[in-house]
Amino acid sequence: MPVILIVPKRFEDKRGWFSETWHRERFRDLGVDVDFVQDNQSLSRPAGVVRGLHFQTPPDGQAKLVRCVRGRIRDVAVDVRRGSPTFGQWVAAELTAERGEQLFVPVGFAHGFITLEPDTEVAYKVSAPYAPQSDGGIAWNDPMIGVDWQSPVALPIVSEKDAALPHLNDFDSPFPYDGRPLTPIDGQA
Repeated sequence: MPVILIVPKRFEDKRGWFSETWHRERFRDLGVDVDFVQDNQSLSRPAGVVRGLHFQTPPDGQAKLVRCVRGRIRDVAVDVRRGSPTFGQWVAAELTAERGEQLFVPVGFAHGFITLEPDTEVAYKVSAPYAPQSDGGIAWNDPMIGVDWQSPVALPIVSEKDAALPHLNDFDSPFPYDGRPLTPIDGQA
């Protein structure tokens, strides 16, 4: 499955707007054929908070459907599938509460984001429950990957756990390549 940027339709009137953020059949038509089993939400108070780059290894791999429900983020997916011709390459998109974009990140990709505004909330669905024994990640600032975070601050704020994540060249990927290389996403920022 590819990384996909999805912009759900909003139906507006004088009261505001309504939007379907998940509809199994419609999303399946877009290529997102996943059974989500858990919803997560985070609040980052300052701008410049980096969360990531995270994944869960098999058999607990997680596909994610990410959206920003307050504020703005730069959302990033990095290909970590062994044998992929795009291994270590990344794509990014800006997700905003105002526009309602969502990023689908399949299993086999490390995921992370940086908050671009204070008091930013992010909500995401995952296809497998949290499994601490399968929790993993790659250093957010790995020079081999070279993510352009477009940070709004000189020194991004990172948790101790994320600051200790290994570099990509120290990671023996258990994720198989499915024959579909990473491609730019619509709205690539």
